[in-house]
Amino acid sequence: MSRTGILFLVSGPSGSGKSTLCRRLAKDGEAEFSISCTTRQPRFGETHGREYFFLTREEFAAKVAAGEFLEHALVHGNHYGTLRSEVLGRLASGIDVVMDIDVQGAAQVRACDDESIHLALVDLFVMPPDEQELAARLNGRGTDSAEVIELRLRNAIDEMRHWPEYKYRLLSGTHEEDYAKFKALLFGERLRVARLKRD
Repeated sequence: MSRTGILFLVSGPSGSGKSTLCRRLAKDGEAEFSISCTTRQPRFGETHGREYFFLTREEFAAKVAAGEFLEHALVHGNHYGTLRSEVLGRLASGIDVVMDIDVQGAAQVRACDDESIHLALVDLFVMPPDEQELAARLNGRGTDSAEVIELRLRNAIDEMRHWPEYKYRLLSGTHEEDYAKFKALLFGERLRVARLKRD
């Protein structure tokens, strides 16, 4: 008895901890991380093909025109998108894929007409405890200017209104508490009879 892969779609505002959760899950070998494309500039220490595929706006537009994206959106003034090639083959092979994705992209994935995506989809919204904690986390990164932090905070407050669109919500606490709940959700979804297929 085998199963189809799970598409573990994770959203939440900047500073919610969603990226840390997704990358830790992949590092622990529990799922493979879907690397997104972006037109934003790499931050210090980021590498093309590891954190993101860093593309020019022209390269990104060409992939949109060719229909290569499962979803794509304009966020914080930059384009982000998930390549179909990063997801579909893995799911068919029974490999779980974790996606760190904004609310616009999540809505596009839900609206996708690919039946394999609908069967695989598990969506989770990571909610920060409150706006003050969120602002502290964004300032604590030390990677963005005050203007960028202010923009991210405004966008975060807007994003948080979308949590009822998700099947699951995780109210963020400590890193270890969040990760335990995060992993437990994935393990629970693996047991669903609807995912099992007879060999």
